[in-house]
Amino acid sequence: MPFEAERFVALALQRAGRAAFSDCLFLDPLRRLLAAYDDEADLGLFGRMAVRFDVMRCLTNLLRLDEEEEKNPAIAARPIAEPLFITGLPRSSTTFLHTLLAQDPANAVPRCWQLIYPYPHRRRLLRADLRRSVVKLQFGIFRALSPGLDDLHPLAADAPQECTDITAQVFQSLRFDSTYRVPSYQSWLQRHGHLDAYRFHRRFLQHLDAQSPGRWVLKSPDHVFALDAIEAVYPDAHIVFLHRDPVSVVASQVRLTESLRKPFARRIDRAEIGRQNVASLIDGTDRMTRAAQRSGAILHLHYRDVVASPMEAVRSVYRHCGRDLGPDAARRMQAWLDRARRTPRIRQAYSLSEFDLDAPTLRKRFQRYMDVFGIVPEWSVSPL
Repeated sequence: MPFEAERFVALALQRAGRAAFSDCLFLDPLRRLLAAYDDEADLGLFGRMAVRFDVMRCLTNLLRLDEEEEKNPAIAARPIAEPLFITGLPRSSTTFLHTLLAQDPANAVPRCWQLIYPYPHRRRLLRADLRRSVVKLQFGIFRALSPGLDDLHPLAADAPQECTDITAQVFQSLRFDSTYRVPSYQSWLQRHGHLDAYRFHRRFLQHLDAQSPGRWVLKSPDHVFALDAIEAVYPDAHIVFLHRDPVSVVASQVRLTESLRKPFARRIDRAEIGRQNVASLIDGTDRMTRAAQRSGAILHLHYRDVVASPMEAVRSVYRHCGRDLGPDAARRMQAWLDRARRTPRIRQAYSLSEFDLDAPTLRKRFQRYMDVFGIVPEWSVSPL
């Protein structure tokens, strides 16, 4: 049976005991996403179950935001001042830097459990907030269905999470293209733009800030595709770009995409994943190049420098934002680094040829980006 947006909407309203959503700007994106799931994603049984669960979760969250704003209208007026957006190429230490900055108690970051369930369930068992435990269980199931994913992208309920999970609540997120094969939806999203999604992004942050305020530090490589929307919604935002050798990025990203899609789809086309990821990354590097030429207010950091001297990278970020790095925050960050260095890491072996790609061709296609930002090839780890 095909997915029907109206059926999901009616069920969500019925379960919440509400007559309507405060707005229905999410409805057209939802229809387009569901059509792509039906026509293109080649979903297996678990994939269809996952879609139903995810859609109902997002609709339930939207209704809960409406309810909380009715109880406390001041939520919608909360300022989100000078947020910091960390973006750039994926697999370029954005997660590492985001997690490091999260060690400063003055900084607020969206946590995985918060983005999946922004409010506790109305009928809390023994008044306990079980959101962390539920998300931990869900991640455990996903790990079991996609062995090796944790080596590529560790999942933890309390870890800082990307903003794609915020914009996914209104079904306007690049997250869907990573997890499912949905080219028609992806093409529509590129044409439609991201302004509506980032207006909702601000609204969602206001709800998180009302529960736990702070200086918001946000992260996603996908922010590169929404720089105009970020500027319109957050005119006082600070932007940090992270750069890395694109060949190494491609090799890691295609493997991650395969791992994310595998539990949901009946068939995986590695060559198509290779083409899609390369096209997206070329688009992203072109956007970063244009943004750098247009604005000198973006801080540029390189993967190798962040990994080699993380505290110096942090100081650069704080200077960029006009903030002081206090001694307590610095100690917390250094303690986290010390723990992270003691944790064994599995070195991944990547193969471009499995995805019908090769390093020399990729090097040529990304040469302009590498020249503009002075990126040194990672010859010691470049895939063959």
